[in-house]
Amino acid sequence: MLKHLSLISIVTLSVLSLLSGCSSEHYQKDRAPENRDQYSGAEGAVQYQKDQSYLLTKELSDKCEAAKIDLAVAQSNKNSKEIEKQQALIENSCH
Repeated sequence: MLKHLSLISIVTLSVLSLLSGCSSEHYQKDRAPENRDQYSGAEGAVQYQKDQSYLLTKELSDKCEAAKIDLAVAQSNKNSKEIEKQQALIENSCH
């Protein structure tokens, strides 16, 4: 029985040593949200949600800016169809 407990203690200590040597990083903190592709654990899941929210907001912002530029070009060219199209894009993406 004592020998069995010693074996369990050794195995337990070995596992704990291995786990403590592993990185505790739950996501790639050194990367921008656009470049992160690995998340783990609860902290990783929370960061994944934050990153997805950021990426969606950034995508809308980029669409908004592009539509504003395209609207200015359409207005300078007096292209009424393109003006209407860009105004609709601005209405949907600029908030």
